[in-house]
Amino acid sequence: MKERLRPAPETPRLIRPLLSSRVEAGFPSPADDHVERSLDLNEELITHPAATFFLRAGGRSMQGAGIHDGDLLVVDRSIPGESGTVVVAVVDGEFTVKRLTRTTRGMILAAEHPDYPPIPIDSETDVSIWGVVTWVLHQP
Repeated sequence: MKERLRPAPETPRLIRPLLSSRVEAGFPSPADDHVERSLDLNEELITHPAATFFLRAGGRSMQGAGIHDGDLLVVDRSIPGESGTVVVAVVDGEFTVKRLTRTTRGMILAAEHPDYPPIPIDSETDVSIWGVVTWVLHQP
């Protein structure tokens, strides 16, 4: 029997300081020592709390999209999958993350790594779009 996935219960706010200046990735600049405002990652990353889930990515098929093995995906089930979006899909009963892409032959789930073939969405494949990836979190 399959277990139903449910959103996590309401979590307490986790507020941290957000500095008002950006950190330069090029040449260093003097730092401002003041806080612009407080930042709650739930407010920043989650638009639809009741429809949002977290999943861990596995494998290398989406490296070209910046999704690496072990990354944490923020997935919103209330957003419809459209061509060009990165989606979590259920293919023959298994979760996968791929880019939903319209081609001249129809829709496919495309990997972003050359070693992985696309998955056609047709009458022969049991596919359902489960949600849209809205954020990817990974360690540098």
